[in-house]
Amino acid sequence: MSTAPTDWRAKADAVFRLLRWDKPAGRLILMIPALWGVFAAAGGSPSPLLVLVMVVGTIATSAAGCVINDLWDRDIDPLVERTRARPLASRELAVPVAVVTFAVSLLCAWGLTFFLNPFTFWLCVAAVPVIALYPGAKRVFPVPQLVLSLAWGFAALISWSAVTGGLETPAWWLWGATVLWTLGFDTVYALSDREDDLKIGINSSAIFFGRFTPEAIAAFFAGAALCLAVVGYQLELGSIFYVCLIVATLFWWREYRSLVTGDDPARFNRIFNENVTVGFVILTGLIGGTLI
Repeated sequence: MSTAPTDWRAKADAVFRLLRWDKPAGRLILMIPALWGVFAAAGGSPSPLLVLVMVVGTIATSAAGCVINDLWDRDIDPLVERTRARPLASRELAVPVAVVTFAVSLLCAWGLTFFLNPFTFWLCVAAVPVIALYPGAKRVFPVPQLVLSLAWGFAALISWSAVTGGLETPAWWLWGATVLWTLGFDTVYALSDREDDLKIGINSSAIFFGRFTPEAIAAFFAGAALCLAVVGYQLELGSIFYVCLIVATLFWWREYRSLVTGDDPARFNRIFNENVTVGFVILTGLIGGTLI
């Protein structure tokens, strides 16, 4: 009798970690492109309800994505140092529990679509197979981070169209910035697992680009900065936006220099987390540039 509460708490903690809610950086970094889109499309003043829908929607979608990823990789994760303690990899949770958790997360995300217009609803539907198939991409596609980046890009498109009911030209430039930015920071993330991935025989952008990985990351960040500059020009944003974009670009330059001069997991994790700050700096520019 006395062990039941302990067992329940342990199970709840395992589900919490399965959803990655113990690592908020990964949840925020998906939320950021959705906030970029909704604030840019609404001229800096979106409906508070729509912002709330985007925030909760990205949390639910991210949760579903994490669970489906761990279901795909439950036999691979024990072989990777960074992931071997995950609940499915360590067998703390059974597969049926993860399947139910995935279904509940997806159901929550689906429920929020009732607040959206029909065009945005179908964009949400189109995103689901990309999210679900991403974990399998590392087995067959040399740059699986591109598939993740395309999934991330839906966040910008969905949020933009939720405001306007369509996808105007700046939305596509914002999508390009999101895809390239994600390619950059997720390639940094992939560097942590490169040695284990080589042993297992799965693909990653960090393996694909080899010794030129820092240069590839720099190119992705530079492309993101260029796309964002076009967004600023097309939306006629004020100088605050460009100041924030310059600050973000300086962050990216420093991260590139850090990758060139060092190679350790702690550095990769710091750069990944730092991109949450970068994303919010850009968001500040999008809001400030439209209002001032």
